[in-house]
Amino acid sequence: MADPYIVVATMIAKPGQEELVEKTLRAAAPAVHAEPGCLRYALHRQRNKPEHFVMIEKWASKEALRAHGQGAALAEVGAALADALAAPPEVLVFDPLPIGDPEQGAL
Repeated sequence: MADPYIVVATMIAKPGQEELVEKTLRAAAPAVHAEPGCLRYALHRQRNKPEHFVMIEKWASKEALRAHGQGAALAEVGAALADALAAPPEVLVFDPLPIGDPEQGAL
């Protein structure tokens, strides 16, 4: 099996749009979790900065990540949040570098 792709997607809601951003991302999760190759799709909010959201993702392959990027769920999220974000999402893709204990040193 190929190494998974790890994604960290950061979104900043415009003032007053925090609830819409959270609601939209939560609503999309079941569809994304069902996408082939989705190993993790987990939403987080920065403590003390409720407008900052981070999605931590793990995809089984480059192809699975590419399909997610072109999929219906992400298109719906993009349309719903078009006017709710302060800037376009920042999406960073990482190669895992497992360290130490296999359970603790890798996503």
